[in-house]
Amino acid sequence: MRGRKRKRRVRRPARAMAGYGVANERLRVLEELEREIGASLQSAGTVILELSKEKAGERLLERQAAQFSAAVQKVESELSAQIRYLTQVATGQPHEGSSYSARKACQMALNRVDYARLKLGELARACEQMLEP
Repeated sequence: MRGRKRKRRVRRPARAMAGYGVANERLRVLEELEREIGASLQSAGTVILELSKEKAGERLLERQAAQFSAAVQKVESELSAQIRYLTQVATGQPHEGSSYSARKACQMALNRVDYARLKLGELARACEQMLEP
């Protein structure tokens, strides 16, 4: 290995990589929820199909109804967690993996600069009017 130059690995900040990890995890959870909703709809369809028969299988109905109920509870709790997270992001509370609060602060600073520029222009015009004979 002597004489060879090693390729230097570029290290990315852990925070940036963590942000992608959080976003990817959120997307994975939403995809899982989508599959869970599909499974619950399939269970509901099976229940409806079974109920349409003259002699419905009671065990199958109970099993499918239990699966539907469990799927709905899981979807509801996961969606509530997603909504809580989005609420936290939207209110600007500090959290890992988002740049929303930084973008919001930057936009507010730009708004303040525009307002200051407007007021300075008004002040300049007022001064010019006072200096005119």
